[in-house]
Amino acid sequence: MTFTGDTDDAFSRLQLQLMGAFAEFERNIIRKRQAEGIAKAKARGVYTGRKKKVDDQKIIDLKRQGKRVSEIASALGVSRMTVYRAINP
Repeated sequence: MTFTGDTDDAFSRLQLQLMGAFAEFERNIIRKRQAEGIAKAKARGVYTGRKKKVDDQKIIDLKRQGKRVSEIASALGVSRMTVYRAINP
């Protein structure tokens, strides 16, 4: 089979659209199965994520002392985004 965008063949266009619809359907099924697997893993406690490098309370304490975000980040060895997440939960 050859599919080109140049032809005005209705049957070729129908076949291409059908293959696209089946591919989209299959991808949706894969995503659903993946989400179910992740939910089961979270229920078992396997899918917990990464442990925090620095305690949020330490970041908050430094901020209350008047330190700037970039100073806190460099002092603790974390990114500024980590500091912002701890300050604004």
